[in-house]
Amino acid sequence: MRFAISIPQLDSTGVDADGLRAYLARAEELGFESGWTLEQVVGEAPLLAPLELLAYAAACTQRLRLGVAVLVTSLHDPLQLASAVTAVDRLSHGRLDLGVAPGGGFRKFAAFGVNPATFVARFTEGLALMKAAWSDPPRVSFRGRFRTVEDLAIQPKPVQRPHPPIWFGGHAPAALARAVRHGDAFLGAGSSTTASFAAEVVGLRRELDAQGKDPAGFTIGKRVYLMVDDDAERARQRVLTGVQRIYGGRLRDAEAVPVAGTPDDVVRGLRAVIDAGAQLILLNPVGADVAEDREQMERLAADVLPQLR
Repeated sequence: MRFAISIPQLDSTGVDADGLRAYLARAEELGFESGWTLEQVVGEAPLLAPLELLAYAAACTQRLRLGVAVLVTSLHDPLQLASAVTAVDRLSHGRLDLGVAPGGGFRKFAAFGVNPATFVARFTEGLALMKAAWSDPPRVSFRGRFRTVEDLAIQPKPVQRPHPPIWFGGHAPAALARAVRHGDAFLGAGSSTTASFAAEVVGLRRELDAQGKDPAGFTIGKRVYLMVDDDAERARQRVLTGVQRIYGGRLRDAEAVPVAGTPDDVVRGLRAVIDAGAQLILLNPVGADVAEDREQMERLAADVLPQLR
């Protein structure tokens, strides 16, 4: 099993830069494979922008891979996003993982000038344009429905070739097929239950077989919102409060989504995610600040992960 850790993004009372730097250094010391952010451009939670935060994390770390899951790329300009991704990849010397998704019907597409009737097509074309921008030729031409580029100079290129690993999110059968067709890996959402993730894994394995792709080359992971506490009821209240900070009242199955409780409770919850098919688990404490997330990371490393390795 591979274990990743979330990077604190909440900025409720000001950025604790020293605490964040220490958190990242400790994550490396504890042996986590990677540290991940998420994206919320429009929403109630005061979350720092993910790629900019990863650029800072690149300067604070040496080994830790750095990921974002997921960017709703239908809301971004593809060429500008490709340039930003390249910058983080180069600053980290090739340690970036990029999660993408088209978004869903609840997104504020109008705020970004995106027609909600075409967001999936815009997403697919935008990803193809980004891949073209990352490709080896120093000049790029591209013809699509939404964008045409003729002999455009694009430099520099990412360190990782042909581009940073692309992780997909999604749940519907069409989304899972798209993930296998265009992506390198899949990360189940933190907002989904373990049962929903298990169904996604079945769909992904079916698609891998149908599209003739080697499952060994396609990682399946899941983000898990969690809190560890010696008092199980207090852990449950802490995790629900934390999820509320991120989603407000928008998260369905809020009681069923996170994993919380004593160390043994959390081990059982994470083992169920592993049994559902996860090869990587992104552990996402939902504390109110860096200090609380650091306390949770230490407890996970000391009391939970040794029982799962």
